[in-house]
Amino acid sequence: MSKVANSFICSRCLNPVSSADRTSVDIGASAKLELVDKFCYLGDMLSVDGDADEAVEARIRIGWNKFRQLVPLLTNKDVSLITRGRLYSSCVQSSMLHGSETWPVRKEKGMALQRAEMRMVR
Repeated sequence: MSKVANSFICSRCLNPVSSADRTSVDIGASAKLELVDKFCYLGDMLSVDGDADEAVEARIRIGWNKFRQLVPLLTNKDVSLITRGRLYSSCVQSSMLHGSETWPVRKEKGMALQRAEMRMVR
């Protein structure tokens, strides 16, 4: 059985996750699960209190990473504006909003998503 890590880093969102007061749940004679406040599941940050603040922040980071990868194409004057817009919409926007239909988003986090998108478009 592998040793339980004190903290871990999600490879998708690169967000360190740890719990200050560690408790664990025994599943059997040799298995033990650690309880944490938040964790990354399929690229989406889930938290104990059920809000989507961490998920929104993680998706904004993912959107910026995709945008940085596509900057050479998005700023290329040889590519038509329509093609650049479709590329932005299909790659950057969709990665930022993936899973957002299930988020209980507060007004300030919705504004953070809009600000990030407007900064990318500029």
